[in-house]
Amino acid sequence: MNFNKVLDNVTIYEAGKPIELVVREYGIDPKNIIKLASNENPYGTSPKVTSKIKEIAGNMFVYPDDSMYELKEALANKFEVDESNIIVGSGSDQILEFCVHAKCDSNSKILMSKTTFAMYEIYGKQTGSKIIKTKDDEHNLEQFSNLYKEHGADIIFLCLPNNPLGECLDKDDVYAFLETIDKDTLVVVDGAYQEYASFKDEKKKINAKELISTFPNCIYLGTFSKAYALGGMRVGYGIANEDIIKTLYKLRAPFNITTLTLAAAIEALKDEEFVTSCIAKNFEEMKRYEDYAQKKGFDYIDSYTNFITLKFGDLFSSKEVAQNLLEQGVIVRDLTGYGVNAIRITIGSNEQNTKVFKVLDEVLEKLK
Repeated sequence: MNFNKVLDNVTIYEAGKPIELVVREYGIDPKNIIKLASNENPYGTSPKVTSKIKEIAGNMFVYPDDSMYELKEALANKFEVDESNIIVGSGSDQILEFCVHAKCDSNSKILMSKTTFAMYEIYGKQTGSKIIKTKDDEHNLEQFSNLYKEHGADIIFLCLPNNPLGECLDKDDVYAFLETIDKDTLVVVDGAYQEYASFKDEKKKINAKELISTFPNCIYLGTFSKAYALGGMRVGYGIANEDIIKTLYKLRAPFNITTLTLAAAIEALKDEEFVTSCIAKNFEEMKRYEDYAQKKGFDYIDSYTNFITLKFGDLFSSKEVAQNLLEQGVIVRDLTGYGVNAIRITIGSNEQNTKVFKVLDEVLEKLK
């Protein structure tokens, strides 16, 4: 059977290995498996969310409110924007997809960092767009600027902070770069981990209202999957000027998030104290990984997220390290596929991290 030829060059996104698969492949008791590969919040969901889901669980036969009025109102209040500036999606990934399909075709160009969220390239290639990448793995605005001057771009992706590496640009540097961009270029500022970055360093904070007011060609993306601990619910949002939002709505199917998803997101926004507590514990535990890397003599990327990237240089093969950890029930993300000899580890709970260090000690000793 023949399919669209542009799909010949599209790779399939590989999510972090699920616990269930590790159980089947290695026969490890699920209670002894630690999944630190998908940047989920290890502290679980706010009790307020759990209570609300139980309350409405009997109403699954009713379609969700497709206007999403209550969630949009809560987001509008949080970001001090109008509800007409907001679109909600099944994860922020879906908003990314809307952006690419609204703006791009086979004659388009998309500019991004060499090592960044894989779905930017995948969605771009689905439209036949030309993908232009910087030379450096981490975001380098000078390289972005030079490539933009040379090639132009219909879309620029800025992942702030960057997944899967964890670095983050300063807001002032981002704004200086945006000043040089043509107003017909859509700039997607992916803020999936912004809650973490702004907590750690105010200079990294991107204010969505200020961003779209100053740069009308920008869209800010956020998600409930990380700091709000709703990865299993799949809900994200985009904030942009009304013309952009109206265009993206032409690509949105009705009822694109569920009744449970809608209720969970609304309740999650009511418990910012829970979110702040989770973020604070995240950076307390991250310090342990930084100390561990320094003790062992390998590098790490200063992270503004809920994960850390450990770079092994010539000391170890990240593929071997990740595989050996997996066989011991510790699931991390090997970044070999991105061309980086490193592993990405989600920052777990204190208990989880203590076990990781123990197992990692054993693995590194074995691989010496």
